[in-house]
Amino acid sequence: MTHSASETGHAGTLSPRARAEILGAILLALFLFALDQTVVGTALPRIVTDLKGNDLYAWVVTVYLLTATISGPIYGKLSDLFGRRPIVIFAVSLFLIGSVLSGLSQQMWQLILFRGLQGLGGGAMFPVALAVVADLYTPSERGKYLGLFGAVFGLSSLVGPAIGGVITDQFTWHWIFFVNVPLGIVSLVVLWRLLPSIRPETRITIDYLGAAAFTLAIAPFLIGLTNKQTGEWADPAVGGLILLGLAFGAVFVWIESRAVEPIVPLGLFRIRAFTISVSGMFLAAFGFFTAVIFLPRWFQSVAGATATESGYNILPMLAALIFSAIASGQIVARTGRYKILMMGSLVLLAAGLFMLTNLRADTDRRTLWLWMIVTGLGIGPSFAVFTLIVQNAVDAGCVGVATASLTFFQQIGGTIGLTLAGTAFASRLTAEIPTQLAAAGVPSPVVGQFTGGGGAAIDLTGTGDLGQRILASVPESARASLTPLIPSIVDGIHQAFSIALASTFWIGIVCALVGAAAVALLREAPMRATFEMGAPAPVSGEGATLGQLVPEPALSAARRLPCAN
Repeated sequence: MTHSASETGHAGTLSPRARAEILGAILLALFLFALDQTVVGTALPRIVTDLKGNDLYAWVVTVYLLTATISGPIYGKLSDLFGRRPIVIFAVSLFLIGSVLSGLSQQMWQLILFRGLQGLGGGAMFPVALAVVADLYTPSERGKYLGLFGAVFGLSSLVGPAIGGVITDQFTWHWIFFVNVPLGIVSLVVLWRLLPSIRPETRITIDYLGAAAFTLAIAPFLIGLTNKQTGEWADPAVGGLILLGLAFGAVFVWIESRAVEPIVPLGLFRIRAFTISVSGMFLAAFGFFTAVIFLPRWFQSVAGATATESGYNILPMLAALIFSAIASGQIVARTGRYKILMMGSLVLLAAGLFMLTNLRADTDRRTLWLWMIVTGLGIGPSFAVFTLIVQNAVDAGCVGVATASLTFFQQIGGTIGLTLAGTAFASRLTAEIPTQLAAAGVPSPVVGQFTGGGGAAIDLTGTGDLGQRILASVPESARASLTPLIPSIVDGIHQAFSIALASTFWIGIVCALVGAAAVALLREAPMRATFEMGAPAPVSGEGATLGQLVPEPALSAARRLPCAN
């Protein structure tokens, strides 16, 4: 089952203009997918109010995460089997249909159902879009363009809250879904017209059993992690579902080890560059996702910013991410070197997160922006260069599944990181509140009201005027005596919140340093100037050969059967 250059799906014969138009259409579709996640978050409170679905609030986000995460590796494998064109066109079409139906939803269950449909479409966008770039450009060229994908995610995080707020306030929340349609159609038309229809000329075997086992493994695992936000590890809905997912995960690995065309070829993990890149991306996501989610929470709860303002306050980190993602791709494209770059970026990420561990309630805004810039500069290269390393290390016949595996572990790493950070935050906050209230001069009897269960009815981490929420929670007869203490109570709680949040970044620091140590084990290989594995391109100076990157038996197997075990 060998793949010739024409069979494996590269489009190197396209004109530069056609390749540029395809790249633009892919980036536009990816932008819609990334934007949808941030836009919906801003409008969600209004949506839940209109549809009277507060009990199902979390599922609007969870179901999208579930379907997108589960479908990603499956789409990646299908794109290797059937070619990129039908998969991308199907995914964009499904995403647009899901968008229209979500906008037309009149009940909460309808919105959840159609958001799941959106996720099934969106799940293909990132991994298959990156695989399309691999079809358009050789590894030595890709670095110039892969950084744009990290930039798209940074840009969507920046403009998403503002777009969601404006559309929701000036029109209705329904239009945050409808606005996807015209832009999506433009992308769809360009891809339909220009993206080549290329597929391997081989007998196709689809691993249905592996796909089912993969779904049964990831679904309960992700739901269990999501439930951890409101439950305990010992709860069946948390620990029980996570263990169930891990059990099905073991079954999935067993199935894949015997499948003819596995969804996730286990043989890929014998390639050092692939395994290290996947591990590095998984570990880098721990710290980055924590910063992106928790820092806006600090700006709202402690600094008193609105939801939109909190989004703009992380602009320094996102701008730094965009810059370093693009710059790192250009550096690798020009020099062919990436090992020192990736080690340095992960160490820089750890340094930025270490700075953030000093966060306090009175931290100067400009100082905080500087810390975020360092963090953003550290994470940016991961979004571009790990993809480049993976695609350079595998045969063209399995670029789709290899890229999808990388993005899958990125998403899983971020989800696990957020869960662990949330647990660490809650534990540290409980411990810090009495300490910081006492340090702020609050009398011991009042401190006891916040530590002995008396403060349980108060949302101490919410937005708005904390002092007013505290006064509203006590009997009217006690308000007069409590009012003079409110400034000290608020200061103590805000300080406890800040210290607890700062402590969560230690998880990311450790993971980033472990990732840097893993990257140190890479054997740097030159970026190929061809689409095929057989002829790696030389670079100036010393560089490892492809045989040094992949043990010869594994390399021979990859050439013989690109995506088998």
